[in-house]
Amino acid sequence: MDFLTSMTAAAMVAGVRSKRISPVELAQAHLDRIERLHPQLNAFVHVQAELTLAEARRAEQRAMRGEATGLLEGVPISIKSSIDVAGYRCEAGSRLRAGNVPAEDAPLVQRLRAAGAVILGVTNAPEMLMAWETDNLLYGRTNNPWDLERTAGGSSGGEAAAIASGCSAGGVGSDGGGSIREPAHFSGICGLKPTPGRIPSSGHFPKSGGPFALLGVVGPMARTVEDLGILFEVMQGADDGDPCSAPVPLRPISEKALQNTRIGFFEDDGRTPVTPETRAAVKSAALALSGSGLAVENFRPTGLEESRQLWWQLFGIAGNMLLGPMLKDREGDTSPMLLQFMSWSGAERPHTGESLLATWMGRDQVRERVLAQMRNFPVLLCPVAAIPAFRHGERSWKVEGKTVEYLDAWSYTEWFNLLGFPAAVVPWARAAEGLPIGVQIVGRPWEEERVLAVAAHLERLRSPWIGPSMEWADETLPPLR
Repeated sequence: MDFLTSMTAAAMVAGVRSKRISPVELAQAHLDRIERLHPQLNAFVHVQAELTLAEARRAEQRAMRGEATGLLEGVPISIKSSIDVAGYRCEAGSRLRAGNVPAEDAPLVQRLRAAGAVILGVTNAPEMLMAWETDNLLYGRTNNPWDLERTAGGSSGGEAAAIASGCSAGGVGSDGGGSIREPAHFSGICGLKPTPGRIPSSGHFPKSGGPFALLGVVGPMARTVEDLGILFEVMQGADDGDPCSAPVPLRPISEKALQNTRIGFFEDDGRTPVTPETRAAVKSAALALSGSGLAVENFRPTGLEESRQLWWQLFGIAGNMLLGPMLKDREGDTSPMLLQFMSWSGAERPHTGESLLATWMGRDQVRERVLAQMRNFPVLLCPVAAIPAFRHGERSWKVEGKTVEYLDAWSYTEWFNLLGFPAAVVPWARAAEGLPIGVQIVGRPWEEERVLAVAAHLERLRSPWIGPSMEWADETLPPLR
């Protein structure tokens, strides 16, 4: 039944509606695959087969009655374990939340269910989501299906590993500093970090509020851009529980509008070097877009380094102030990775009211300057990270003769959290070790549709993408497209 788990979500929906595919068979095939691969991957933290199959049977009954009209009818999906799913653990990888099971779905989960999606379970994350590697004291580490000795990233690493390995057709992650995009890049899948408020973050832990609402978002992850777009369409929309929420309607991008989109690309930021293969991937993607008739020019906006520093003021220093009281006297229950993050962020002075206000004002000023530069280039193309997937526990790397430290390697995503810009990742190339390399497509606020249109166009220009061979599981994942 592996052919069922290698299908795109769009193909699954078509099969369910035409009654060629049974939602129950789809769900069972994914549950079987999870059971087979879980010992090596450790992507899921809570699966309840009986609940999943009950949902699948309801989807099958709708299909038999000719009522399978939802955009995700019968599609088995997964959700990061920092988002409320009724009856499933929402622990954010922390012993401090062990056993937390919400009674109600987050609004985005309600929307997914209403569209016909079938929930497979919830996926692993680093403690309190404060790492770019997924490991915790509750469930241990998640491994990358391309190479078990490497991480699938963080903090949505369990979600990325589940989707890349065919254990899930797609799902939901969250992103405050690259936590959707870095795992997508590491795992060879697609991911979208939307504008804050475009998809409601209500029901996410830690809760988005104050300055953190400017950074943190929830968003879709999938194996294709088309599936990413379907998930986005289902989840987007205003909700009173999200402080950044706004009633922005869906605005499809016409082919003419796509062809008129000017794209600026840059291979590095001039500060943190990227691997030669990453540089080559971005240049190759830019050439492919240009060769297809789009206007593509070398352009790197100014203000990125300032954005990185301001991001750390909010995510790092303010984040330490938020988490510190929660972790006080609980060091024995706190994961080493979170303690390491707290030591880095706690090495600097905590905010005063004056410094936090200055940071917030600085953010708005640099955002205004970058937006002005993007009037000529409403879409940017750039790296996702300095490196491909790293080995578990690594914290620095030699890149082009320079040492790249752990906190610097992800600056390519952090800028756009600070600025509040939507950004998508599309797998594009391979490193020498066979690891995937994604490229990042960035747009102006509330222009997710344009970002996805460029991403889909780029995906069509790419050679057929083959997922991880997973020789460690003695099986091969069929081609994804």
